[in-house]
Amino acid sequence: MAVKIKLMRLGKIRQPYYRVVVADARTRRSGRAIETIGKYHPKNDPSLIEIDSERAQYWLGVGAQPTESVQHLLEITGDWQKFKGLPGAEGTLKPQKEKADKLALFQAALAAAGEEPTTEATTPKKKADKRPKAEEADAAEAESTES
Repeated sequence: MAVKIKLMRLGKIRQPYYRVVVADARTRRSGRAIETIGKYHPKNDPSLIEIDSERAQYWLGVGAQPTESVQHLLEITGDWQKFKGLPGAEGTLKPQKEKADKLALFQAALAAAGEEPTTEATTPKKKADKRPKAEEADAAEAESTES
């Protein structure tokens, strides 16, 4: 059985993200996988590439063939150089920006506002129904027919 390391596409239209999977070569692009060894988010800046190096080395060692795109990702992370015994095994992967802690951002905004809200609620109140109710309409009709 031929085994390939390939990308499984997930996500919405124009917002793709991929899983790096080990699968039988005969399966569909996003079909059944033997194992998931990483993920790739190309829309992030810089692109997020996370590959389990130990599992990638294992699958390359037992003969799994990476697709061109996965081979390029493995070169960026340095796993391909490590497998082939080439120099530059540290790779050229750019680190991700640190995400700001949401609680810290909220606390800072609260401190900037002086610990109290500056405006009232902006949700408008419901307006009263100006149409007469059915019972009142019936009573009005009854009065008009009596006279």
